[in-house]
Amino acid sequence: MPRLSDSIGFRRFATGAGLILSGAFQLTATLVDPGTWGDSRETVSFGDNPAMAQLQSALYHWSWVLLPIAVIGLLHVLRKRAVLLGHIAGALTVLGFVSISALLMGDPVEWYFGQHYPPDQAGKMFEAVYDLPGVVFAFQMPWVFFGPIGLMLLLVALWRGGFAHWWTLVLGVVAWGSPYITEYGPISLLWSGGNLIVLGYLGLKVLRMGDARWAEYYPVQAAPGRTTPDSYANTTA
Repeated sequence: MPRLSDSIGFRRFATGAGLILSGAFQLTATLVDPGTWGDSRETVSFGDNPAMAQLQSALYHWSWVLLPIAVIGLLHVLRKRAVLLGHIAGALTVLGFVSISALLMGDPVEWYFGQHYPPDQAGKMFEAVYDLPGVVFAFQMPWVFFGPIGLMLLLVALWRGGFAHWWTLVLGVVAWGSPYITEYGPISLLWSGGNLIVLGYLGLKVLRMGDARWAEYYPVQAAPGRTTPDSYANTTA
């Protein structure tokens, strides 16, 4: 692991590792999620296994906390091409996944209601909480859509910028579009598995590219004190 004082090496490592860990945490969360294998009503499945419900919430939370941080770092490779699209996609991704992560605090509410009330009553109580205007407009609408849309736009920018292959865009669209057209259950592994492949590929590419290649993305005509490929080569010669 690079030193904290190494601006190039540490930021590259943090970006690559963050992308991989985000995807791995999300897939693991799907695997341990009681709703993946049990009742599709989370108040029921979470109430049946609150320990796993808490674990999946924590894993999803950290997956969606790491992803915005890694995305900010990944925008570095869009300094010269697809810059505007990268900035728009990055902003949407960061805002969206921060909001989605906050909604995971609803999971403990679901398993608590599921343990103490009949399924129908528990579901109605949970909906009453999450239908409060403050919850809807501060955390749900339209913010929860920003994350997936931003991530797919980011894949478009990375493809246009020559950093990612076309298949990452196709797989990313399939993975993040599947939750909106499929039922909650084992098929959710398509979403998390595809996400891990895409983020894992991008993360490994960042980790393997080396500091010199990473530094090449800095503008050639940099201001005094800014790192350029030539200045980086001189400092490491």
